[in-house]
Amino acid sequence: MTQHRLDDEDEDDFPEWVDRIKNNVAGEVRRRRKEMGWSAQRLAERCEELGHPIPRNVIANLESGRRANLPLVDVMILAAALYTSPICLIFPIGYVEETQELPFRHPISTWDAMRMFTGEEPGYYSDAGLIPDFNRHASLVRTIEAALREAERAGFAAETAANPAQREEAERKRDSYNAQVKEATWQLQMVRGQIRDEAATPPELPPALADIDPPDDGTDEEDDI
Repeated sequence: MTQHRLDDEDEDDFPEWVDRIKNNVAGEVRRRRKEMGWSAQRLAERCEELGHPIPRNVIANLESGRRANLPLVDVMILAAALYTSPICLIFPIGYVEETQELPFRHPISTWDAMRMFTGEEPGYYSDAGLIPDFNRHASLVRTIEAALREAERAGFAAETAANPAQREEAERKRDSYNAQVKEATWQLQMVRGQIRDEAATPPELPPALADIDPPDDGTDEEDDI
């Protein structure tokens, strides 16, 4: 069915949004399948192995543009079968230069459309929810883990230094990494607190950082009677 602008009866100069998104997925499925040296039948067999069969003829119809619809579950299983993620099929960065984020929108770079889809680059009409907080959380966890490793290495270097100058330099590095751990830990605690303030659950911490959260004293507030 052709989509029309509500405020303009002129023919839309851009391909339909639905068709464009389907074409993105179809083109990337075909590209990845051929890159792997798979036939459509092999891809169909892989989908069945993963628990969601997609017949060979359905895959062929998708790639040729004859398929009328494209369920989300099919995109998910095709991505898993092709060892990628669904978003890489919907927004083939580097292979499709432009796409539309929504119907009746001018095409934008596929990179920008993908970032809007994931909430990394919220549009003026959208709320990214807790995605920025979770991204920040993941970044801080990586920073702390890396700084802890480097502090441990520097500590070992200080203990095994051949002379006072080497020991002093190693201790300086150790103290610098420990300072990074302290600062990033404080920021991580703040982010986790902000997530809880939204009545949400923060991501699970790795075992080495489990003591970042304050201990649960077990004094939950009782409901009013």
